[in-house]
Amino acid sequence: MSTSVLVTGGAGFIGSSLVRELIKTTKSPIVVLDKLTYAGNLDSLSDCLGDSRVSFIEGDIADKPLVANLLREHRIGRIFNLAAESHVDRSIDGPADFIETNVLGVFQLLEATLKYWRELDNKEQQTFRFLHISTDEVYGSLGETGVFTEASQYRPNSPYAASKASADHLVRAFHHTYGLPVLTTNCSNNYGPFQFPEKLIPLMIMKVINQQALPVYGDGSNIRDWLHVEDHCSALVTVMNLGGIGEVYNIGGNSECSNLDVVQAICDIVDNRIDRATSSRELITFVTDRPGHDQRYAIDCSKIRNTLGWQPQHNFESGIASTVDWYLNNSSWTNRVMDGSYRGQRLGKE
Repeated sequence: MSTSVLVTGGAGFIGSSLVRELIKTTKSPIVVLDKLTYAGNLDSLSDCLGDSRVSFIEGDIADKPLVANLLREHRIGRIFNLAAESHVDRSIDGPADFIETNVLGVFQLLEATLKYWRELDNKEQQTFRFLHISTDEVYGSLGETGVFTEASQYRPNSPYAASKASADHLVRAFHHTYGLPVLTTNCSNNYGPFQFPEKLIPLMIMKVINQQALPVYGDGSNIRDWLHVEDHCSALVTVMNLGGIGEVYNIGGNSECSNLDVVQAICDIVDNRIDRATSSRELITFVTDRPGHDQRYAIDCSKIRNTLGWQPQHNFESGIASTVDWYLNNSSWTNRVMDGSYRGQRLGKE
C-alpha cells in the first residue's frame, strides 16, 4: 500500500498545485486539510476532488485533536505543511493572525505529529517525513549583489517573515530535541495559476485586464527571484523523496526581475492578447512604498540541484505568458474567489 500523504493548506495556491503534482507523480492517497480562509478555496481543487485518492477535511492545524485523529485514521506517512498566512501587506495590517497560524498553529501541528510518530512501529518511524514549507523572506534583504544560501543568517523584517522564521526554528527544534524526521524548504516568490489576486502578479493581471490603475510601490526597483509554482511543487516532491532528514533546501526560479519589469511584462502580454490600441503601461502609478520593504531577494539553488538533481523547468518569459493566459481564460475562478471582502484594494499601508 502506498504511504498516505497529508497536505495542510492544500486548498491554497501552492497547496492545490502540490495536490495536482502528487496526483500526477505518485499513487499515494492524499488527505487535504485546509481552514478555508479567504485564500483557501475549494474551486482551486475542483479538478482534484473527483479523484478517488483525494480526501478533503475542513479544519485548522491548530486544532490538535482534529489533527491527531486525522493522522491516525488515515495512517499518514508524510506531511507537507503549507498551511500559513502568507501576505506581507496583510501581516502589516494585522500581525496577530500570522502569529496564530504560522507560529502557534505550527506548534500544535508539531505536537500532534510528534505524539503520532512516537506511536508508530519502528519501520513506519523510519520512513515517516514532515516537510515544512517556508520562505526566503526569513533571510531578510539583499543589496545589489549576493544570494541567500541555506547558511544565511535569519533577519526577518516583516511580521510575516518573523512568523515564518519562528515556525522554521520550531521545526528545527522538534528534530534536534525529539528526533522528529523533518525537512525544511525556503522558496522564492511563487507565481502561476490559482494564485489569490492580492499578490503582485495576479493583482496586476486583473487590473490590466480591467484597465485600472497599476500601483507600483516606490520606484518599482525591488527585485524578487520568481519561481513558477509547478517548479516549486516538483521540488517539494523531490525533497520529500530524496532529501536528508534535518536538512534545509532553498528553492528558487533563477529568474530575478524588478517589480516594475514584472508589471511592464504583464502589460505587454495582455495588450498583445487583447489587441489594445494604447499601451497599458500608461496605467502604471508609483505609490508610497510598503513599510520596511525588502529591496532584493535571490536564491542559491546549488544544494538542491547538486544533491537531489532538481532544477526549474520554467523561465520567467514563458512562465509569465502562460500565467497571464490562464487568468484570461479562467475569469470565472477569479470572480468566485473574489466574492469575499477583498476587491484588489491596497493593503499594508500602516
